[in-house]
Amino acid sequence: MLKIFTTQLQGVFNRVGSSEEFAFEDAARLLAQAVVGDGRIYVHGVKEMKAVEAEATTGAEPLMSATLLSDLDSYHDLTDTDRALIVSRFSTDEEAINTAKALKELGIEIVGISTVGEAEQVDVDSAEAAETLESLADVHIDMKLKKPLIPGDDGERFGFPSSMVALYVYHGLAFTLKEILEEQE
Repeated sequence: MLKIFTTQLQGVFNRVGSSEEFAFEDAARLLAQAVVGDGRIYVHGVKEMKAVEAEATTGAEPLMSATLLSDLDSYHDLTDTDRALIVSRFSTDEEAINTAKALKELGIEIVGISTVGEAEQVDVDSAEAAETLESLADVHIDMKLKKPLIPGDDGERFGFPSSMVALYVYHGLAFTLKEILEEQE
């Protein structure tokens, strides 16, 4: 079973790496603006995506200029040189959408990381249904993890490594950001 999981997970990584190449670059350029402009990169992970928050702020190689969005007393403390990185399992996550909307109202530019096209329907009224993290973010990277990876004997699937895929995307974004900043020197 571990071999199936590993093979399927590698497939997800390959799909993200090949189809989101331009999004990685655009997202890194947007975040680089905060670093070179003396701003901060405010990271917000929803639910299990707190793993990305931890990696970006207290990991072995923290993201330059990163801090937690939750550490702010008020979103009004943000400046036009600040950027936000919002990460959720799906682009339809209500907390991610509400956070993105609040930041957009203040003119803060956002990089979003989530899977687009959730298999399950979310309870939102039709006016809000069109708003997703993908549509609200200035740049969005699709994690492409729509269902669990391993088929069970009973037909049900299991093994949904959303935080692992998000960390893969985060590291790809961090490496691209580092590369861009080194080119600027």
